[in-house]
Amino acid sequence: MRRALLVTVALTAASALAAGCDPSDPAATGPAVSPVPSRASAAPTDSAGPASPAAPTSSAAAPPASPAGPPKKLRPGAEGAAVLALQNRLTALGYWNGKPDGKFGSTTQQAVFALQKAAKLGRDGVVGPRTHQALERGVRPAAKSTSGKFVEIDLKRQLLLLVQEGRVEQIFNTSTGSNEYYEQDGETYLADTPRGRFRVSRQIDGWRNAPLGLLWRPKYFNGGIAVHGAPSVPAHPASHGCARVSIAAMNWLWSHDEIPVKTRVWVY
Repeated sequence: MRRALLVTVALTAASALAAGCDPSDPAATGPAVSPVPSRASAAPTDSAGPASPAAPTSSAAAPPASPAGPPKKLRPGAEGAAVLALQNRLTALGYWNGKPDGKFGSTTQQAVFALQKAAKLGRDGVVGPRTHQALERGVRPAAKSTSGKFVEIDLKRQLLLLVQEGRVEQIFNTSTGSNEYYEQDGETYLADTPRGRFRVSRQIDGWRNAPLGLLWRPKYFNGGIAVHGAPSVPAHPASHGCARVSIAAMNWLWSHDEIPVKTRVWVY
């Protein structure tokens, strides 16, 4: 009994140590290297079997229903007019998926993940009947902020939203803290993304070689916790505390100056 109590106390103490994905010196920077293609892993749901791995290029999937019958399922690797139609529909709804090109790659799969999350569907990255219906209904997440510019990070749905004056302008798949314990330098930490309101305080234009892994072009908003690009952005919480987006998405955020220093960030 006493041993169980000690373990409980130890875990409680460890939960206070949430260092984030970059727990080192805030002023430190890492060497810049060439970007890595974005890949997304998938969770099961809208498809009959396990989700296919994402293709290394970009693009999306999901044609509108045709009079001849239900639309064909679209998954990574698909190409053609149906994929282009889906990409255009995702873009119209605000789900960022790069430039429509008729090829269902990892960037499109990221947008499909985001749509499935907003629609409370299974997150498999495949555009099946229920995901088609969500597209047709025009499912979009609502913002919590009502004025000003915010980056909103919805932990429950695992979505990152760009919001202006209460309107959601862009929607991204994100992967935040896994809420699992991990060891670093002999200490136990909780991989969580704390809720609250913050501001972007610093940024690095390149790779940051942090103690817990590489971060692409991070925008720090809470100590060592940042929005950053990563080669892997699954549809579930998997980070040490940061909000991951795809490398392509992070490049777009930088090129359009969407998250400058001092931008407000609301994590809920």
